[in-house]
Amino acid sequence: MPWHLVLTVDRGARLPLTVQVRNGLRALIEDTTLWPGTRLPSTRQLAADLGVSRSVVVEAYEQLSAEGYLETRAGSGTTVSARAASHDTSSTLVTDDPEPLPEAVCDLRTGTSNVVDFPRQEWIRCVTAVVNGAGRQELGYSPPAGVPLTRRVLTGYLGRVRGVRVRPEDLMMTAGFAQGLALICAVLLDRGHTALGVEDPGHPGEREFITSAGLRPVGIPVDEDGLRVDLLEDSGVRAVLVTPGNQFPTGVRLAPDRRERLVAWARAVDGYVIEDDFDSSFLHRADRLPSLQSLAPDRVVYAGSASKALAPALRLGWLAAPSELMASVEGVRAGWDIGCSGLEQLAFTRFVDTGGFDRHQRALRAEFHRRRQVLRQHAATHLPGSRLLGRNSGLQGYLELPPDTDETTLVRTARRHHILVRGGQFYTLTTTPRRPPALVISYATTTTTALTRALTTLTTAYTESSTRQGL
Repeated sequence: MPWHLVLTVDRGARLPLTVQVRNGLRALIEDTTLWPGTRLPSTRQLAADLGVSRSVVVEAYEQLSAEGYLETRAGSGTTVSARAASHDTSSTLVTDDPEPLPEAVCDLRTGTSNVVDFPRQEWIRCVTAVVNGAGRQELGYSPPAGVPLTRRVLTGYLGRVRGVRVRPEDLMMTAGFAQGLALICAVLLDRGHTALGVEDPGHPGEREFITSAGLRPVGIPVDEDGLRVDLLEDSGVRAVLVTPGNQFPTGVRLAPDRRERLVAWARAVDGYVIEDDFDSSFLHRADRLPSLQSLAPDRVVYAGSASKALAPALRLGWLAAPSELMASVEGVRAGWDIGCSGLEQLAFTRFVDTGGFDRHQRALRAEFHRRRQVLRQHAATHLPGSRLLGRNSGLQGYLELPPDTDETTLVRTARRHHILVRGGQFYTLTTTPRRPPALVISYATTTTTALTRALTTLTTAYTESSTRQGL
C-alpha cells in the first residue's frame, strides 16, 4: 500500500539528505504529529516520493530505529515506536477523578451508551442500499437543516411514537443533542436571555455547556413529581431545560398537573421549554406519556438523538421547534456549518422506515428492564433502608440511602473495590434543599450477570464504609 508522509528535503541546503530526512522524521515524532503506531512508507516508497536515493532513506530509518523512534518488523513495515512516547514529557492524562483508576473496574457511572448491541449487520445493509442508490443529489451537499426525506420520515416517526406535532420544515437534523442545545442557547442569547433554568439534580456536563455558551444555569429543584414549577415561576428565567419523560438522574416523571403548569408558565413569560427526550427509547409503555411538546408546539422545543439508542459516534440528533424560533435557529446554523452527513441521514432514514429502529429499541427496552429489576431486587434485599426512585424504565437508577450514610466515603470505598460509581451530590447544582445521600447507578453498558456481581461488591463496600462511620 502506498503510504504517504508529509516530509520534504531541500537539495540546496548544506545538510546531507540523510540528515534532513532523519531530522525531519524525528521532529514529526517529537511534536506528536506522528504518534506511536503510525505506519510509515517503505524506504522505496519514501525515496520515490522525495526523489532521493533509497539508501538515503534506509540510513535515516536505521538511525532512528537505533534511537528508539522507529520499529521495523518483517511483513509489517515500519511504524513509530511505542517507546517514542517516552521522548515527550509534556503531556499528562487529565481525568475528573482525583485518584488513578484501578486496573480492572466495573464502571457504573452515567454518560455511557450500549454500543455492544449496535445492530451492525442491519445498519450495514441500510448504508449499502443508500450508497448503491445514491445519485448526484444524494452525494452532494444536503440542506443545512437536513435531508428533506429524513426530515419527512422522522417527522412521521416522532409523531407516531412520541406524539410530537411538527412539520418537516420545522424539524432540523443536528450533530447530536449537544449541537442542538448550542443552537438554542445562541438564539436565546440573541433574544436577550441571560439565564437558562435547569433541573437540580441534573446533568453536570450540560450545565457546563450552558455556561460556556454564555448563559447562566439556574437550578430548579426536582422532587418525586418532577420539576418544581412553582419555584421556576419565582426564578426569573424565561427558558428552562427539562427531561420530563424520565428525569435525569432521578428517573421520576413530571406529573400531569405540572406539565400543564409548565406550559402555562412558558406562555405567561413569553418563554420556551427545551424538552430533552434523551431516553424515551427505553420507557416501557406503562411509564410513557406523550412528549411535552405535544401539549404546546408553540412553546416547547423538542430535542432527541440516536446517541443512546444506537451509538454516539453517529452524531445524529434532531430539533423540533416553533416556526418563528426555527427560523432563528437556521440563521445561526448557517454561520456554523453546512449540515450533517447526508449519507448517514439517509441510512438512518432507511433504518427507521424499514422498522429496524423500532425492533432495536424494543430489544434494548426489554433488556434494560431486566437490569433495572436486578437493581431493584438487590437493593430491597441487601441494602435495607435504601429506596430506588422512579418507575421501571431508563438507563440508570437513583438509589437513595439511609440519611446517616456518608456518600463520599461509600464512593471512595467502592472505588477501592474496583467499582466506579457516583453519588447523588455529583449531580446537584445547589445544596439547598439538601437531598438524602444517594448513588446513581448506570446499567447501560453492563450485563445482567456483571451487574449482579458489581452490586454484590457494592454491598460489601457499603458495609465497610458504614463500619468506618461506626453505624
